[in-house]
Amino acid sequence: MILYIAEKPSLGRAIADVLPRPHKKGEGFIQAANGDCVSWCVGHLLEQAPPDAYHPDYKSWKFEHLPIVPDKWQLQPKAATRSQLSVLKKLVKQATTLVNAGDPDREGQLLVDEVIAYLGVTGDKLYQIQRLLISDLNPQAVKRALSQLRSNREFIPLSTCALARSRADWLYGMNMTRAYTIQGQKVGYQGVLSVGRVQTPLLGLVVRRDEDIANFQSKPFYEVLAHLTTQQQEGFSAKWQPSDACLPYMDADGRVLAKGLAQNVVNRITNQPARVTQLTSKDKQQAAPLPYSLSALQIDAAKRFGMSAKEVLDTCQSLYERHKLITYPRSDSRYLPLEQHSLAPLVLKAISQGASELIQGIDMPDPRLKSKAWDDKKVDAHHAIIPTEKPAQLSSLSGREKQLYLHIARQYVAQFYPAYCYRETAVQVTIAGGLFTTKARQQQSLGWKQLFVQQTHQGDQPHQQPQATQQAEQDDEQDELTDLLPPLTLGQSLHCLRGELVEKQTQPPKAFTDATLLSAMTGISRYVTDPEIRKILKETDGLGTEATRAGIIELLFKRGFLQRQGKTIVSTNVGRGLINSLPASATTPDMTALWEASLNGICHKEISYQGFMQPLLATLHSLIQHAGAQLPAALNGLKGQGYQGAKGRKSGQRKSTHPKRPISRTSPSKKSSSITASSKKSTMTTKAIVPQRRERQSLSEVV
Repeated sequence: MILYIAEKPSLGRAIADVLPRPHKKGEGFIQAANGDCVSWCVGHLLEQAPPDAYHPDYKSWKFEHLPIVPDKWQLQPKAATRSQLSVLKKLVKQATTLVNAGDPDREGQLLVDEVIAYLGVTGDKLYQIQRLLISDLNPQAVKRALSQLRSNREFIPLSTCALARSRADWLYGMNMTRAYTIQGQKVGYQGVLSVGRVQTPLLGLVVRRDEDIANFQSKPFYEVLAHLTTQQQEGFSAKWQPSDACLPYMDADGRVLAKGLAQNVVNRITNQPARVTQLTSKDKQQAAPLPYSLSALQIDAAKRFGMSAKEVLDTCQSLYERHKLITYPRSDSRYLPLEQHSLAPLVLKAISQGASELIQGIDMPDPRLKSKAWDDKKVDAHHAIIPTEKPAQLSSLSGREKQLYLHIARQYVAQFYPAYCYRETAVQVTIAGGLFTTKARQQQSLGWKQLFVQQTHQGDQPHQQPQATQQAEQDDEQDELTDLLPPLTLGQSLHCLRGELVEKQTQPPKAFTDATLLSAMTGISRYVTDPEIRKILKETDGLGTEATRAGIIELLFKRGFLQRQGKTIVSTNVGRGLINSLPASATTPDMTALWEASLNGICHKEISYQGFMQPLLATLHSLIQHAGAQLPAALNGLKGQGYQGAKGRKSGQRKSTHPKRPISRTSPSKKSSSITASSKKSTMTTKAIVPQRRERQSLSEVV
């Protein structure tokens, strides 16, 4: 008997639908006519054991216990899903072959692997486990996936990466949360102070931005425009470029702060001859924006539709599981495997049938075109989010579902249009010894941009721009461009009719929004202070994962550390107090971003499990010492979210051993964590994982 172990019932049913009929449905499983079975996990069936599972004294929160570091890690069944674990235990014993059908990411890999290890599978049965990777729940896609099973041993590094992340988060969050909650009580803080590897640096980003805004002092700066005309009386304008001699009168961003200097330039160039001293004109092309990863979609949807990260994820899950209209949504990739290109005619046909409005009135997409999105080297466990081969019934979708489906479909269809072509002209004009520049872009052919002009006409949002996010960002950088310039030649004589002094004010940084906070999480290297670390993180940056970012942001709201003011996200008094009480290393992204880089190293067999865990333990030792060395005065007298006091609880006990966990299965605060050192010499006896050296090694040997 082959037993397929899916991550969720929806995936289990999708697998069963393509197995021989008739089916026999049991409690927690489906059996096919050939005897094979499909069962599922309902998310994580197991969870890290609480501290008191290692020693009963740990039930009470005392600083002298910290750090709590298990000698031998323990998992325990979740109470709510214990019955499903029993179903799997019986089926695993009966099965001759096991197939891991978890979601195609590191958490999905671990979720099934940890159950197999917990149930004691060993020997050849363990060695012969296969891996089923499904990113599309439609029958034809599931059949293709079943014909492409791989050895589960190939994914040991992915599982090990998830295991290391889970344990590290437990250690860091649990120890740090206990340490600062205990210390906070000493200054009168009422409530649990949750500290996490990802949530706390993210909160730190918001707090520092809020402080920068509060402390900002606006200053005037000055620009000069030259209004020029040709002999044919055709006019245009160019902007002054200050020379090095002006540096003493400029700020670090190159803005002129001396009004007198700018006014002098205005006086010198008014009614003066000018000459074109540089002229370049180039034909350029711009490729279509790549298909979406989850974060790219969340950022774009926040800008266009005002959707939160969680709302985008939940809507995508519905489009994937319920409607089967898009591929696996928790993807961090914007690329597609080459073999997927052969399915383009089928996907485009489904889009034209179900969402014909996307291409009405414009050129038809050409399925023979192959954009840079198809690249096997940039595709790992999962690929970009794209539409499936199933035509959509838009009338059956909610408003949000329709918006996101059309958005995802449009981005995919764009891959089958030519590049956007234009001519860019750059002009340098010399007037009275000063340099003035301008640029212009002349459109030659719209190419893929036809789709996004069409988007505006169809009214995704009346106020939105017709470009995709990537395009909009590039256009923002070209804000000096004008649409048209008169015909110009190198050396041509011009006349400056007048100079214009333009006074502007420096602006404070903008408060975070859903879109910009997600953008900060995905491009975290921009906020890393150490230049060497920033260099390392250029390729591996990212705070949290695609699956967890939405949950982390929502968690900070739930715990009263963040709040919304209109469309902006700002910190609360408690959030600022916590950040100002912690050491900088716990509130900046440097440390956790390096952790993510190391976790990626485990996935690619570059770092072992112990190579990640041991330095982590050593680094975090100092954090507990720091917590015990000083009191968090910034929290004096504050109350935590929903704090109810000690009424009804026994003296000396906390409300709970851990802050409440979010619903998201992969949230890093799962057991909010913190490792640190201890006077007692607690060591980890977990075996190191080196899959490349021992082919037969599996997760069970680590657990």
